[in-house]
Formats: sequence, C-alpha cells, structure tokens
Amino acid sequence: MPKQRSTHTRQLILDKATDLASLEGLEGVSIGRLADALGMSKSGVIGHFASKQDLQLATVEAARERFESEVLDAIEGEPGIERLRAMTERWIQYIEGEHFSGGCFFWAASAEFDGRPGAVRDRLAELTALWLDAIGAEARLAQRLGEIDDGEDPAQLAFELHAYVQEANWSYQLLERADSFTRARRAVESRIARVSI
Repeated sequence: MPKQRSTHTRQLILDKATDLASLEGLEGVSIGRLADALGMSKSGVIGHFASKQDLQLATVEAARERFESEVLDAIEGEPGIERLRAMTERWIQYIEGEHFSGGCFFWAASAEFDGRPGAVRDRLAELTALWLDAIGAEARLAQRLGEIDDGEDPAQLAFELHAYVQEANWSYQLLERADSFTRARRAVESRIARVSI
C-alpha cells in the first residue's frame, strides 16, 4: 500500500477511534469494532497497529492533536488575564461544538483509566497535567502583570476553572442540560472577576 494512502487510512481509523472512545471508552475500541464501523476488514485495521495498547495510545495522540489544533492553536488575546479568559472560552467552545459524539474525549478516557496503571493512564495524566499547568501558568503571568490579586493561588484558580469546564461537559452529556455551557461561562467569568484587580 502506498505510504500516502496508508497514512490516510490510519487517520480515518483514528478519527473513528477517538469518536467511538468518547462514547464507548477506549476499552471498547477494538480492531473488530473499528473494522465494522469503517466497513473494513480486520486485517485492514490491524495492519496499522502492533497491539490494542498501541491502538489506544495512538487514539490518545490523535485526540491530543485535535485538541491542539482546535483549542491551543486557536487561542487569541494578550498574555495574562485576557488570554486566560480566551483559553477557557476556546475550551468550552470545543466541547460545546460536539467534536466527539460522547463529549470531551479526555474527560471520558480519564474517567475510564484513572484507576488503571499503565502506559495509557500515564499518557492521559501527562496530557491533562500539561493543560492544567498551562492554565495555571497563564494565571501566574496575569498575577505578575498586576491583573490578578497577589494573594490568589494561581494553581487553585486553574483547578477551579478546569473543574467548571469539566462539570459543563458532564452536565451536558449525562444530564442533558442545555444550559451547561452557559453556566460554565458564568462560573468562569465570576471566578476571574473575583480575583481581578
């Protein structure tokens, strides 16, 4: 199979895998399930991955690439509090836009793997920590710029902003509450307003 076609096929498989994982969990993403969903043979799928864990890790990386493209690369605004607001807003828009059928891929995968040791859990934890740290770093920068009260803990602020967005995803997916993202936006803005100088 030509390399370009192989790369395209692998991307199609991973696009389907990330969507299925958001609905059914990473453990539910099997070679057979993907083959059925894509109308491919099992051998046509398995040829791209050495093992189930390889497939799961590749799926996590595909979700990371999509998050970076749709969220990180789309964040605008001046460094500091403006960018902090933009980070949370872009993240909310991403989840609200239903890029995955089951909501936030990382929320679903983290809930599935948080108690399981292994490479998949470690990678999910690493990526989640990087995003949480990025929010905290922007809050610290805003503090250094004199936009956030010196008495505030940037890590605590990041924790709370992260929690608001994750709660919106949960509330929207499980409880089917249409106002979940509006509530998250209000919570984010209220919390940032309380720490702003």
